Amino acid sequence: MKTERGSSKSSIRNIGIIAHIDAGKTTLTERVLYYTGRTHKLGEVHDGEATMDFLPEEQDRGITIMSAVTSCEWRGASINIIDTPGHVDFTIEVERSLRVLDGAVGVFCAVGGVQPQSETVWRQADRYRVPKLAFINKIDRVGADFDKVVGELRGKLGAVPLVVTRPAGEEDAFTGVLDLLNMLYYTWEDDSLGATMLASPVPEEFREAAEKGRRELIETVADTDETLVNRYLADEAFETGELKSAIRRAAIDLKLVPVFAGAALRNKGVQPLLDGIVDFLPSPLDLPPVSALSGKESVLIEPSDKAPLAALVFKIQMMEQARKLNFVRVYSGTLKEGEEVLNTRLGKKDKISRVYRINAGKRERVSEAAAGDLAGVVGLRAAVTGDTLSSEERPVLLESIRAADPVISRAVEPENAADAPKLIEALTKMTEEDPSFKIKVDEDTGQTIISGMGELHLDVLIHRLGREHGIFPRVGKPQVVYRETIGKASLGEGVFTKQQAGNARKAAAKVEVAPLPRGAGLKVFSRLPAELPYPKALAEAALLTLKDAVNSGPILGYPLLDLEASLEFLDLGEGLADEPTVRIAVSQALKNALAEAAPSLMEPVMFLEVTSPEEFVGEIMGDLSARLGRVEDMQSLPGGFRIINAKAPLAELFGYSTAVRSQTQGRGTFIMRFDHFDIVERKGQKPR
Repeated sequence: MKTERGSSKSSIRNIGIIAHIDAGKTTLTERVLYYTGRTHKLGEVHDGEATMDFLPEEQDRGITIMSAVTSCEWRGASINIIDTPGHVDFTIEVERSLRVLDGAVGVFCAVGGVQPQSETVWRQADRYRVPKLAFINKIDRVGADFDKVVGELRGKLGAVPLVVTRPAGEEDAFTGVLDLLNMLYYTWEDDSLGATMLASPVPEEFREAAEKGRRELIETVADTDETLVNRYLADEAFETGELKSAIRRAAIDLKLVPVFAGAALRNKGVQPLLDGIVDFLPSPLDLPPVSALSGKESVLIEPSDKAPLAALVFKIQMMEQARKLNFVRVYSGTLKEGEEVLNTRLGKKDKISRVYRINAGKRERVSEAAAGDLAGVVGLRAAVTGDTLSSEERPVLLESIRAADPVISRAVEPENAADAPKLIEALTKMTEEDPSFKIKVDEDTGQTIISGMGELHLDVLIHRLGREHGIFPRVGKPQVVYRETIGKASLGEGVFTKQQAGNARKAAAKVEVAPLPRGAGLKVFSRLPAELPYPKALAEAALLTLKDAVNSGPILGYPLLDLEASLEFLDLGEGLADEPTVRIAVSQALKNALAEAAPSLMEPVMFLEVTSPEEFVGEIMGDLSARLGRVEDMQSLPGGFRIINAKAPLAELFGYSTAVRSQTQGRGTFIMRFDHFDIVERKGQKPR
């Protein structure tokens, strides 16, 4: 950070590593840290020794659960890295990381290609307009096909891939990579664990492929720049330096995605990718200034240390002694130890007691964090994910971070009454860390209900209760989180009268509801005229009541979805009605409208990607059919495997991991993610 490193803004790279589970993100990050000198040994995921997977749950399961922040230096650039989870249950970790990053590296398996979660995280990055590189990993694996994956980047992701390095050979024949910009052949010394990279002229056996690749590279780059197009059509030669500059401009403008090849586990291809991060991904100065709200006006936040403070809390993690470590992206100004900052959402001041540079599970205390930095901050008492920190002289509000709604719930009970307060306190702290995790107390049963994004998500959190807090609750079976909707339009009327102080207070309201297409969400609005014979505040209270009331449907009280509700009429009689009278009338009108609108329950429908040996595909498909699943397509993989893409209701998928292992003799795997809510037709049975 500024005080310790003295690095200029142009040399900062804030990047994320994003991918499908098991594509090799964490293995790649370990090589990056080792080759840049940040670590002095290679930590392996399969040994539970990866630097970035520092949580015991990550080491036990061999997967990334929590996004980890670290930093390193390469060619004079300061690279801040966030290694994100690949499992869909932890998608909030990807969402909030991409919100604060300037660039990303998408990692793709050379065998599996562009897989479902790869698409999900890529689309998340697109939504935030994050420039990206692609690293096609595992070129040494049986079935690797570099060109096929490049084609999927174009076809499935809508990207314009620009191959910068391509493999020299594949599978067992993979020996190194071809640098198409410099026309060099790179190999790595095994004795140095890949730290020593050797450059030599392109061997004759690869020369034709390299020359063809360079021509395609120049053509693709030229298509992004009118000046270069004219020179390309005139058959002029291009210098490597000007090609790099053009690639950088095009990558930052999201016109193309530079692609690199390698095998991180075999220590090959990582250094050229590091060069690509420095050469082609943006610094904070290369991107348009972020916008923020100052009052009701939009203002631009310049990445300058001298500007007033504007920073975003993008993640919260509990430290020892129950103190909160707030992960912060500083967009302008400086965060200094001992200074007070304004939490714009709350309108309250907080004091920064410590500032840290983060290296995965370790912290290094520094005096300040400057514009462009990612830092850890201690001392913010009430901050939550998505809060803005600013200066008093310029209070601003940055775009917050959204969390997906949970789709699965479980009941938890303490082992004894004495543990009940401790359980609620521990769960509350977890909701501060993870916005996609929710808790509530059921009013009818008194049970504590926890909700999350999947079985693994809740299993990990329950495991952490024991490890971190010494609480081992009894846990109920998973329960689905439902939504309610309607099948037809309906108009309902509500009338409420009460006697107060000798006066009759009366309100009459009409509410219309109508179904919307699946995925349309919820729309609530008013059709009352602009000119009203009663105070405007009562009309506003009526609309607010309607917005609150649609959070509880008529069947089981679940939130309503995929419908619109409009306030059509509001009459207050002699004008003596008060706000409670209006609220009751509107609530009755909505209740009556919903009762006649063919209400029904909607369940979470999940997308499944099942990988199975060919001989077990029939059994897998039969089981999916029994679970009310619908197979959408299948793909063949090398080695006699098939990928089955399907959708099925979550209520039918509890215990599915055991079923897949049983049906495939332990050789099958699957990935599951929430797709949408829908009505599921069952014959003679209720949802599980």
